[in-house]
Amino acid sequence: MSNEAPAVVAKLWNFCNVLRDDGVSYGDYVQQLTNLLFLKMADEQTKPPFKKESIIPKKYDWTTLTNKTGDDLETHYRHVLENLATEKGLLGVIFRKSQNKIQDPAKLERLVKLIDGDSKDEILWSGMDIDVKGEIYEGLLEKNAEDVKSGAGQYFTPRALISTMVDVIQPKPKETIGDPACGTGGFFLSAHKYLTENFNLDPEQKKFLRDGTFKGWDIVTEVVRLCAMSMYLHGIGSTESQITAGDSLISDSGDRFDIIMTNPPFGKKSSTIIFSEEGKAERETLSYERDDFWATTSNKQLNFLQHVKTILKVNGRCAIVVPDNVLFEGGAGETVRQKMLEQMNCHTLLRLPTGIFYAGGVKANVLFFDKKPARTDGKPWTEKMWIYDFRTNQHFTLKENQLTREHLDDFVKCYNAKNILKRKETDQFHAYSYAELIKRDKVSLDIFWLKDESLEDIENLPPPEEIAEEIKDNLESALDSINELIDNLGKK
Repeated sequence: MSNEAPAVVAKLWNFCNVLRDDGVSYGDYVQQLTNLLFLKMADEQTKPPFKKESIIPKKYDWTTLTNKTGDDLETHYRHVLENLATEKGLLGVIFRKSQNKIQDPAKLERLVKLIDGDSKDEILWSGMDIDVKGEIYEGLLEKNAEDVKSGAGQYFTPRALISTMVDVIQPKPKETIGDPACGTGGFFLSAHKYLTENFNLDPEQKKFLRDGTFKGWDIVTEVVRLCAMSMYLHGIGSTESQITAGDSLISDSGDRFDIIMTNPPFGKKSSTIIFSEEGKAERETLSYERDDFWATTSNKQLNFLQHVKTILKVNGRCAIVVPDNVLFEGGAGETVRQKMLEQMNCHTLLRLPTGIFYAGGVKANVLFFDKKPARTDGKPWTEKMWIYDFRTNQHFTLKENQLTREHLDDFVKCYNAKNILKRKETDQFHAYSYAELIKRDKVSLDIFWLKDESLEDIENLPPPEEIAEEIKDNLESALDSINELIDNLGKK
């Protein structure tokens, strides 16, 4: 982050703390910033040196806000949001279902002035380049994710992990990149940075990077809005949004990508809330019946894995974050793992430590694989899976001991992206042949070999609630497998 950005983030965030006293949450505040910053940016684009035609209808643009005060401002701002929400393209995505959550006209006026920079004490946006503006917005999203109670953290992947995944996937100019659970767009922004810093792009490549490289989906409207805005601030896209609000698992969209990088939301079950005749709310489990899936299951992580293999081009590259249950769960899990090893080249698994995600206690991994064409010789595409144990004896927290990109330097070195056929085993990096993997109980990929020092020292054991949560997950996983077995027997 540049020297300028942290100070601006702190200033905007301090004003958020004032608004919280009026009941405006972190999430609501960031959404209001999204609305107002976009209007301000669009206004700046119409002035030198850009001199672009504004995509905002004149009666709803930034100047109409700065010219009003008090109740008139609050009323007009509400009408601006209502009308822009009906627009097509990027405007409609960003302002969809937007509402004014700042009910105090004086505080709304203060925020407008804060963004407008109308005095020497205010932020002068026009003096910043696009990267600094993007950094400021990213900083606000990170602050928002730290507010665990708001639930925003579930959409936020640690930037150090994203950077690592991008560094080993190594995107190239004019390759398409997809994310079926894009959240706030962290993978897109990191890939965009990688491409601009590592290649001398010609005009055609720059245009493709801006308008043709990225496409994402997310099921949460508010997050889609944040993602679209964040990408706009980083110079990605123009009048059309590359982000779609909706459930990407419903069907095969027909899109095919050179690269997929994604961290689907944590939580095993796909479900919806239904109401009985008595008005009682009940949660109904969802399974996706798709011809392109190997197994029908309500485990949404397994469904995302199957969806990703569909939308990846042949010889495409994927990096997907998956929880531990995907590695060991029986039933559909065993079927999916077996098919993945046979039909994909599942060459690398990074085992992640706890304490790096905003959802506490999550045990996750990153699976790297390449999609391969169908074989006629019956041989599996996965000859070896290399597993890097970055979990055993690693202890991170979100505040005192945060994960940094440097912590993953050794993994990047061992991955050897330039030639993965010339890897070498280390204490933390071991290779397992297809024959070894397929013989394991339920084709489990839940593999460890390092000695866990915490098992010898009771003081280093995880907190009781974390242990209890792990036991609960294992029991639920076993029960899910039994229920799926019963369902399958019933169908037969």
